[in-house]
Amino acid sequence: MSKSSPAASRQVRTAAIQRQTSETDITLSLNLDGSGKADIATGVGFLDHMLRHIAVHGLFDLDVKATGDLEIDPHHTVEDVGLVFGQAFDRALADRKGLVRMGSAYVPMDEALAFVAVDLSGRSYAMIQAAWHTPTIGLLPTTLIPHFLESFAFQAKINLHARVEYGRDDHHQAEALFKALGRALDAATRIDPRRSGSVPSTKGTLTE
Repeated sequence: MSKSSPAASRQVRTAAIQRQTSETDITLSLNLDGSGKADIATGVGFLDHMLRHIAVHGLFDLDVKATGDLEIDPHHTVEDVGLVFGQAFDRALADRKGLVRMGSAYVPMDEALAFVAVDLSGRSYAMIQAAWHTPTIGLLPTTLIPHFLESFAFQAKINLHARVEYGRDDHHQAEALFKALGRALDAATRIDPRRSGSVPSTKGTLTE
């Protein structure tokens, strides 16, 4: 099953958002039917690294430029990038017609293993289970990893379950988790040609 069918390819699944507040200034563009190109600079290096994993393993083209009040801490930047990424994802999905809709992935990274399942249901929910061994990875506080995922899920209007099964190294755990997110989103955002553009829901909509 291809990510987009000939009929779906006529529908451009892209979004571009600019969001500016007194705390952050973010410009983000997303193409769901890309090739994994990523141009990302948020000022938080490990967040950039994780976003690239989503793009590469989800086959999304993702461009993110963010400046924030990092002199305080990374919280506002990480949270707001998650919010804007989620908003762009929701906008790019449009009416969500023809979607496979659900996807999941296990991803190992050396001694670590992570699992992610998503449902592009139009209903926002997030369950994140992960135990971290250190307070930060690079400049990213590990407490902000679930917060980023929750911010993304609620704005993207998706159901997200993410779990680190085990691991010793926090970098490996996080990398496995974000790779799994990319893989799960790739599977869920694919177009099923058997649906002929119908909404994959018994209630007839995934946007309310």
